[in-house]
Order: sequence, then structure tokens, then C-alpha cells
Amino acid sequence: MAKIRSIGPWSVMKLFAVLYAMLGFLIGAVISLISVLGFMGGTAAGEEGSWAFLFGTAAIVIAPIFYGCIGAVGGLIMSLLYNVAAGIAGGLEINLE
Repeated sequence: MAKIRSIGPWSVMKLFAVLYAMLGFLIGAVISLISVLGFMGGTAAGEEGSWAFLFGTAAIVIAPIFYGCIGAVGGLIMSLLYNVAAGIAGGLEINLE
């Protein structure tokens, strides 16, 4: 049985930044799809000047950046908190084969 007594905050921060950026890309893609469908529906109904298409295009760029930053900060904070808690409780026990 091995114990994880501490983890590197910067490595967790990088990992969480990438994972959350990928999540942000998926969320941005869904928002973009919904916005494009709304834009097409508005165009078919005769409405002009719809910003839905621009909003959808921006979501696919802004969401991964936003989620990546939030994930990096969250990962850094959680890894620091884990290191403090592991110092008190002794860390996680894992079974390696």
C-alpha cells in the first residue's frame, strides 16, 4: 500500500486548466449550436439584426478560456488544501500492482 502525502500544486493546476478548457469547449459548442439555431429561426421569421450568431461564435472561443482559468485556480486551491489535509490526516492510501 502506497500513500500520497502531497501533490504538486502546479501540476494539478495545469491538468485542471486543460480539463476545464476541454469542458469549456464542449459547453461553448453547445451554446454556439443553440445560438445558430436561434439565429436561423429568427432569420426565417423575418427578424433582422440578430446577435445570436455572433454570440454563438464568441462562446466557442471565450468559454474554453474562462473555464480553463477557473479550473486552474480551482485546481491550485484544491491541491494546496489537499496538502494541508494530508499533513493532518496522513494522505490517501492507494494499492499499486
